[in-house]
Amino acid sequence: MAQLTDDCFAFGGTLMGIDEAEALIASRIPALPGEEQAPLEAALGRILAQELVAPLPLPPFHNSAVDGYAFRHADLVPGTATPLLVAGRVAAGGKAVPLAPGTAARIFTGAPMPEASDTVIMQEDAEITAGAVLIPTGLKPGANARPAGEDVAQGSVALPAGRRLDAPAIGLAAALGLTHLGVAPRPRIGVFSTGDELAQPGTPLRAAQTYDSNRFTLLALLATLPVAATDLGILPDDAATTGRALRDAAATHDLLLTTGGVSTGEEDHVRAAIEATGALVLWRLAIKPGRPAAMGVIAGTPIIGLPGNPVAAVITFLHLARPMILRLAGATPRPLPRFAATADFSYRKKAGRREYVRVTLADTEDGLPVARKFPREGAGLLSSLTRSDAFAELPEPVTEVTPGDRLRVLPFAALFG
Repeated sequence: MAQLTDDCFAFGGTLMGIDEAEALIASRIPALPGEEQAPLEAALGRILAQELVAPLPLPPFHNSAVDGYAFRHADLVPGTATPLLVAGRVAAGGKAVPLAPGTAARIFTGAPMPEASDTVIMQEDAEITAGAVLIPTGLKPGANARPAGEDVAQGSVALPAGRRLDAPAIGLAAALGLTHLGVAPRPRIGVFSTGDELAQPGTPLRAAQTYDSNRFTLLALLATLPVAATDLGILPDDAATTGRALRDAAATHDLLLTTGGVSTGEEDHVRAAIEATGALVLWRLAIKPGRPAAMGVIAGTPIIGLPGNPVAAVITFLHLARPMILRLAGATPRPLPRFAATADFSYRKKAGRREYVRVTLADTEDGLPVARKFPREGAGLLSSLTRSDAFAELPEPVTEVTPGDRLRVLPFAALFG
């Protein structure tokens, strides 16, 4: 369990930019200690704890890349087609055979190359006449053959520490003969919603209540990360109860997430509870939507207070919680996925803050998608995330967008998948 000091996020300003916030997290949050052994079947999404050094070469032996005929390139007569007697046959999974000078062997994809052979002609390029294969000119030495270690050399780093294990990484580990991988422990993340105005889905709504959505959105986002998440329910608008719940949860979790209760209102108790039981820096991020966000430490456990509006909660989660979680999990930092698009809308914004505009994307013939602004902008419009395709990211210096401008967009498919 990470134990942070109360001043580890010390910040003297009142408004912090996104890049500065992410840099602060990167410099102050340590990875959780320890290592676990995960079978390959259960390793998807986990973080590799130590670099994986290849215990054998890939491929492990010199083999043919195609179906064809293997031979010594030195046996060819320069400048003319050369006939070679077909004197052997090697199938995949078979045994390498000696190859006499001036002869060739029928060979199949993946089969071991005959001893002393170095080149393969594809069967569709070969001409067979009277038991001999005619090798045309122009074939380079080593063509269509895969040397041992061509893919991964024995003793080399096959996968670096901090790599998140995806399907190709697990396939590579299997190709190296491994059944288990050493992975970092999964951070334990506790998730609260706050506010008397929230009701648990499936229960009757009282007057002036809405069903809690943020907690389920966050838990779904956490399901895409290498964590063990716990649903801690809804905190009432009561300072004592909030403080006690946060202290208790801090003792058994590596990070706490809350939504709502971090502004300056009389019923915003999360901020006060953190200040009363630990240390808090109210970041007031230079971002829209999502400015009211808090971060602090309770009993050595970091806590992030996200805004209560659903869209703002998602955006601040991506910029604060996601990088912190990946740091705790020992993952190599990677930026959020972004790609280029062309604006099909006009928009004005203030300089000095980063804004995220919900857009739909349409393909074009030139391959650069067109971004069309969602017609409404409210941070409480959860449906805007289901009816859009991406966030258009407008950097701090930008004050105006006009049709035809080049944009950076963050695709929902990569963020939420």
